[in-house]
Amino acid sequence: MKAQHQELLAVGKVVKAFGIRGDIVVQPMTDSPARFKKLRVAQLGNTPGDVRTVAVQHVRVGPRGVRMMIAGVTDRSGAEKLVGQFLFVNEEHRMRPPRGTYFVHDLLGISVVDQEGRNRGEVTEVLKMPAHDVYVVKQSSQEFMIPAVKEFIVAIDVRSRCMKVRLIEGMVDE
Repeated sequence: MKAQHQELLAVGKVVKAFGIRGDIVVQPMTDSPARFKKLRVAQLGNTPGDVRTVAVQHVRVGPRGVRMMIAGVTDRSGAEKLVGQFLFVNEEHRMRPPRGTYFVHDLLGISVVDQEGRNRGEVTEVLKMPAHDVYVVKQSSQEFMIPAVKEFIVAIDVRSRCMKVRLIEGMVDE
């Protein structure tokens, strides 16, 4: 059965078959592998536009990945056919980040406005650094970085796709 194309998020990738009963091992693409324990229905495919809905029968989270049993996959050869495909969830099964934190995909492309209301460009990349994330902002040919800390990030409104920032001298070439 094909799922309707909707906003789908990849949460894992099938990396191998496990055993002879059709189990698959999924490499999580999420910070919370335990989320798979609650999953009963998912979409499986190579791209969000080419998925089919599958019923998840059993999930076991371990240190080497998530082992799953999908309805209709009853042997190793059936499981091997799924290797390389992605496991997607729809908006209904999307986990919400803790208050004050955001998913990277929600920040990419968001408009950046300074305290004077001037458009400074949009977030093109989020760098994961040891102390904190850094947002890469690009406007035309100019690119600059803003540390993702409260001293510089005044407010983020994901719904209106706007980030208000406080810039300091030297942060942006004028």
